[in-house]
Amino acid sequence: MPHATSLRRAPVQRRSAERLTRILDACADLLDEVGYDALSTRAVALRAGVPIGSVYRFFGNKRQMADALAQRNLERYTERVTQRLKEAQRGDWRGAMDAVLDEYLSMKRTAADPPGGPVSRTALRICPLCEATCGLTLTIEGTRVTGARGDREDVFSKGFICPKGASFGAVDGDPDRLRTPLVRENGTLREATWEEAFDAVAAGLRPVVERYGPDALGVVLGNPNVHTMAGGLYPPVLLGALRTRSLFTASTVDQMPKHVSSGLLFGDAHAIPVPDLDHTDHLLLIGANPLESNGSLCTAPDFPGKLKALKARGGRLTVVDPRRTRTAKLADRHIAIRPGADALLLAAMATVLFEESLVDLGDLAPHLQGLPELRDALREFTPEAVAEACDVDAGLIRTLARELAAAPTAAVYARIGSCTVPHGTLASWLVDVLNILTGNLDRPGGALFPQAATDKTPRPAGPGRGFALGRWHSRVRHLPEAKGELPLSALAEEIDTATEAGEPIRALVVVAANPVLSAPDGRRLDKALDSLDFMVSVDPYLNETSRHADVVLPPPPPSQSPHHDFAFNTLAVRNQVRYSRPAVPLEPGRMAETEILARLTLAAIGMHGADPGAVDAMVIEQTLGKAVQESHSPVHGRDPKELAAQLTGDTGPERRLDLMLRLGPYGDGFGVRPDGLTLDRLLAHPHGIDLGPLRPRLPQPLKTVSGKVELLPEPIAGDLPRLRAALRERPAGLVLVGRRHLRSNNSWMHNVPALTGGSNRCTLHIHPEDAERLGVRDGADVRVKGAGGEVVAPAEVTDGVRPGVVSLPHGWGHDRPGTRMSHAVREPGVNVNQLLDGSLLDPLSGNAVLNGVPVEVAAQL
Repeated sequence: MPHATSLRRAPVQRRSAERLTRILDACADLLDEVGYDALSTRAVALRAGVPIGSVYRFFGNKRQMADALAQRNLERYTERVTQRLKEAQRGDWRGAMDAVLDEYLSMKRTAADPPGGPVSRTALRICPLCEATCGLTLTIEGTRVTGARGDREDVFSKGFICPKGASFGAVDGDPDRLRTPLVRENGTLREATWEEAFDAVAAGLRPVVERYGPDALGVVLGNPNVHTMAGGLYPPVLLGALRTRSLFTASTVDQMPKHVSSGLLFGDAHAIPVPDLDHTDHLLLIGANPLESNGSLCTAPDFPGKLKALKARGGRLTVVDPRRTRTAKLADRHIAIRPGADALLLAAMATVLFEESLVDLGDLAPHLQGLPELRDALREFTPEAVAEACDVDAGLIRTLARELAAAPTAAVYARIGSCTVPHGTLASWLVDVLNILTGNLDRPGGALFPQAATDKTPRPAGPGRGFALGRWHSRVRHLPEAKGELPLSALAEEIDTATEAGEPIRALVVVAANPVLSAPDGRRLDKALDSLDFMVSVDPYLNETSRHADVVLPPPPPSQSPHHDFAFNTLAVRNQVRYSRPAVPLEPGRMAETEILARLTLAAIGMHGADPGAVDAMVIEQTLGKAVQESHSPVHGRDPKELAAQLTGDTGPERRLDLMLRLGPYGDGFGVRPDGLTLDRLLAHPHGIDLGPLRPRLPQPLKTVSGKVELLPEPIAGDLPRLRAALRERPAGLVLVGRRHLRSNNSWMHNVPALTGGSNRCTLHIHPEDAERLGVRDGADVRVKGAGGEVVAPAEVTDGVRPGVVSLPHGWGHDRPGTRMSHAVREPGVNVNQLLDGSLLDPLSGNAVLNGVPVEVAAQL
């Protein structure tokens, strides 16, 4: 019988003990028959002939049940060995050894692995290493991932794989991944138990909140949060419970301008149209390099193949980028624009459409508001007026507009290069304006709104609450919030600067973020983090940021975690739904990321020690309680408790996924639509369920106060004078832009040997004309100086950048002491964001200006 500590409730009566034995016997039989991945608590209950509630009386999930079975097997093994040793002759050590080995082999013959050692098996897993979300088939030996290939049966990616996905095993098995929590004691981080770690978290966070208020506790969320199931489910609960306004995320050094422009246009910051890559006739890409990034804010496995297919069917691809990227090389036309001038180019194209009567709204006309005002606002941005600022010929700008209007279908798509500039929100807004003016928004072949399976129950079309900016501001520079977030560029000053506007941030929760490298002026942030009263970091590595933490909570590798893409399915170029259970069991001593974040939430809000399952139960109760009151909900008027009892899943996160699927646009509505989605149905389709191509959805996604697409929102109109001033601005010297690499993703993967080296190096790209003028030799070190500091990097002389432009990749700079990233420190590179002081922001979104930044370059003497 397992020890009581491994059970939720120890059996007291003989009848309960017999029932527990039947459950464990059934679990053992099913493990032999179907393996751990296919094991479920419901199947065990059915095999054991007991109600499902009896299983949950003893075990919270199947992992606990399997652990109890393993413990029972170990106890039986110990009993048998003890009996054999009693029977052996005294002094017969060979006989004793044989007894131990015989019983061990006997026990192993009932396990999945044969006596000869582990055998290879395969498991399906959605790749979490970029936004493409490709399906993988993993090869596993024992509990180690030894290979990865594309899943040819995956309904979305159909076998495509990139170098990052192929290196899944190396990423997953990185020996530098932390395996136990770390707690700071006498200034030094030491390994600790999970109990010690969460005791320290509770003791460190609660006094700060109770003494200084919730805003004194900051939260920083990094990009990997949207790549995990736990990151999609638990941070919103943490933030809702804390009620802190001190939220900072990677969005404000990335895509926040697109969220803001979508919020202003459509009333919903998450209503982001994506190009219909599989059906468009004409694609205009601005500041995007999907052959390297695999796509961003546009989830599309095999983006390169889709661009090649576009050209093969006679379509046209135009790329606007100051660098001749791999994507630009594929294009029919590449325009090497001056960095930061994207909004001017797009405004001029819109003006041409108005001037030459090329505006064709099609079916969009009834859903639009503000067309005359838009025309007047853009009138002075003619091609001739913007040509010099963009360094693009006026005639070519007119040609671009005419080609866009003449194409049977077309889509304009822009990404990080157009977001991380002084006019990022205006550029993002103008992308959708062009799609609207040519009638290509919300139509096949144009740009459409995806509909994810876990979206909320679609509300009837009509006016909504709209989208507001600046509901509160930062203390130091009075920077406005956007989408509930303050600019990441302001994090250091909000910690190290006292003002009369309120308390500085005194404690910090950092989840999967490395702002020391991703935010401007990492040196200042380094010092600021050291001044905090307390910091907790959820991170698999001791990196440049987590090294400052008082507690580090390491999540398990991705192979040991479930996966569903909540965020990326809302940006997918085809509607589909997929879910991966853990490919291998959770390693002993580790804690699931979902439980880590649930326990962190409880510790932060003063409920330390409570059952982490209470977080999931609370969310389920609140969600159903709201759903039954909504007239458009399929469960309107029903009993929330009766609905909760119908949820399936072996864990709280799975039950929450089941809830979202059932209430979503394709769900069964808890029996209202019997053929609708449920978790059980999804589990029966391990390669996913195809939900069809993107379809027109307007006006349903609109949540503006008017219920229409508001073409010229007041904040946009108020920012246009700044764009007019840009017509007269010219850079005096060199300007800096970033760049991506296919084998990298921000600062994540530089510790994996298979993904570094070769062309994935931290070098300064500089045009031959600039190199000759400055006396810079290829391969020689150069000193790069910006407003925030200077760095030294090797020069790479190339005509892949336009004259007047230099390029450094982001995510590097792994040379700080106190980290545990043994490979990354060998080739640390330099931190490009150290060249920035954080003062340059897009004022509407708070997004950092990372491209088109003035720098000085000199040969290193």
